[in-house]
Amino acid sequence: MFVPEHYRTEDQRWPVRIVQDNPLALLMSNRDGQPPYASHVPVIVLPRQREELERTGRWRGAVLHGHMNRANPHWKSLTDGQPAGLVFQGPAGYVSPALYDATPAAPTWNFTAVHVQGRLRLVEDEEATLGVVSATAGQLEERFGEQWSMDSSVGYFRQLLPGVGAFELHVEECDAMFKLSQEKEHDVRHAVMDWCARSPRGRSNDLATVMCDYYPAAVSRPS
Repeated sequence: MFVPEHYRTEDQRWPVRIVQDNPLALLMSNRDGQPPYASHVPVIVLPRQREELERTGRWRGAVLHGHMNRANPHWKSLTDGQPAGLVFQGPAGYVSPALYDATPAAPTWNFTAVHVQGRLRLVEDEEATLGVVSATAGQLEERFGEQWSMDSSVGYFRQLLPGVGAFELHVEECDAMFKLSQEKEHDVRHAVMDWCARSPRGRSNDLATVMCDYYPAAVSRPS
């Protein structure tokens, strides 16, 4: 992914946050002579790995865990050691030039995204697959759900395992882009955040939250 220098971040917690907050990733891999496969799959970072990434920012060598339906032709095409990529799309939203109070002006789209590339390792062992599914359910339930526990449903999960393909992505490269009006003046950034915060579109509200957190010292939070 092409990332202009002013849209990069030196705070290593930010790429991890986008991955954690947006776990439905796009898994992409090539196939000979045809368009690449692309599948939306849940992907997680285990807690110990997350802490290390936030501390060091070294994605190379990190391992991400995901799973998908074995009936998906994409799964059937995958092999151990195959290059693949994951795209995590964070909050994004349209920015109207009316907010700039200047002429000439042009519209744009603020967004956050993390692209991870690496090599796959397919998980064939059923117990290891159950471990991936269990860790995924636990992590997503804790972050987005009602603290449901799968303990009483393990038998049901085991029935589903023959149809589940788990995988690891061993990371070789990570690019993160935070296009959040960095090139604009303080007042303009604040206007963009306020506009997004008041938008009826939930995605724009999420963008406002990210921008407020990204500029904590420079910009006050919109009311």
